[in-house]
Amino acid sequence: MIYVVEDNDAIRETIASYLQLAEYEVEQFSRVASVVESLKFKTPRLCILDVMLPDGNGFELAKRIRKANSDAAFLFLTAREAESDRILGLELGAEDYIVKPFSPRELVLRVQAILRRLDAKSKQKDGAKEWVLDKDTIRLDETTHEVLVNEEQVYLTKVEWKILWFLSSNAGDLISRERILGECLDYLHDGSNRTVNTHLKNLRSKIGPSQWIETVRGFGYKWVGEAVR
Repeated sequence: MIYVVEDNDAIRETIASYLQLAEYEVEQFSRVASVVESLKFKTPRLCILDVMLPDGNGFELAKRIRKANSDAAFLFLTAREAESDRILGLELGAEDYIVKPFSPRELVLRVQAILRRLDAKSKQKDGAKEWVLDKDTIRLDETTHEVLVNEEQVYLTKVEWKILWFLSSNAGDLISRERILGECLDYLHDGSNRTVNTHLKNLRSKIGPSQWIETVRGFGYKWVGEAVR
């Protein structure tokens, strides 16, 4: 849910129309009082706030919204260009600050960027990590040990999970078989390379078809997925 709070009807309706075309759910407001009343029933994910409103200002409204919903994000939209206003908005935790006149299409792009950042923060907070490789995705949840490949759940053994989490947590680094034996299989000395090979073969068959784990002959393995941020 996105709140658009703007007392200029034409600007507010234009913003709402562009966001709805981008398939966002939008609620429109022209006054502080109506926003405060709506907060009792609906929780916004993002608020686009005009600074100058007939019955208050966006900065104070942001504080009230944040008090009611600590996870709400803000984008200030205003004709005020003073540096002090920008600084105040950012100090309040605003994700962005746009000065009128503006491009509605640019505004939608900024909203999309903000929501992507919020999604990434949420995933980090809940112990989950996500990577992309070509057109495939993989998501690992450290708390539940759930593995999703292209949104479909994959079931791993305990050792396979430990290897997958260890390699992905060291993405881009070359990891030797000896380190995998020590970190994931608890072998402190003279483990069998064949054991590692077997686990990796089984793991790859489950998380394919993309080659998430690269073999560097004679040295070890490397996780090559790109983190989603």
